Amino acid sequence: MAITATNTGGAPRQLIPAGNYIARCYRMIEIGTVDEIILGEKKTLHKVRIGWELPTELRVFKEEYGEQPLVIDKEYTLSMNEKSALRAALKSWRGKDFTEDEAKAFDITKLIGVPCMLNIIHKPSKKDPNKHYEEIAGITPMPKGVTCPEAINPVFVLSYDDFDYVKFDSLPDFIKDKMKGSVEYQKMQAPAENSIPEVDDDMPF
Repeated sequence: MAITATNTGGAPRQLIPAGNYIARCYRMIEIGTVDEIILGEKKTLHKVRIGWELPTELRVFKEEYGEQPLVIDKEYTLSMNEKSALRAALKSWRGKDFTEDEAKAFDITKLIGVPCMLNIIHKPSKKDPNKHYEEIAGITPMPKGVTCPEAINPVFVLSYDDFDYVKFDSLPDFIKDKMKGSVEYQKMQAPAENSIPEVDDDMPF
């Protein structure tokens, strides 16, 4: 059972303690092409959100579900440019860089189910330095002799090639709101521009 964020209030979410964790990739969300301000400059970027479960870190969030793994996501620009954060993360994860042919078109859904080690740190919020959030600082391969437990959460992949509104509705509002602002989502909502108009039989020509 996936852990889904809601807007029902209640106790504030507890941060995952900083440290190194066994993890498994289980979730991938194509955010789409959105505008972001980076260092004061507006940029249009294609974004994706990748999620991992920590199968050795179990908590009871709801009694009816029993123990569930802690989860953490990170958003990346969907680019395999040699200077991109995504390529750097994948290079570290697999333990070697990509060839130029591999980097030309890498299907990141291949990451689903793949185990790794995550280094999680805490950073102060830019809006409120008194608040902290967790962040993935590094991804590395599993050490030799260490086994990742079997997957617990169901696989969750959402892309615009095969859009699933049920999955979309299950997402936290802040992710849905960002997706709604994407070029891809807005295009899905727009009426077909090239539809053929109906012919009026009473036209005089």
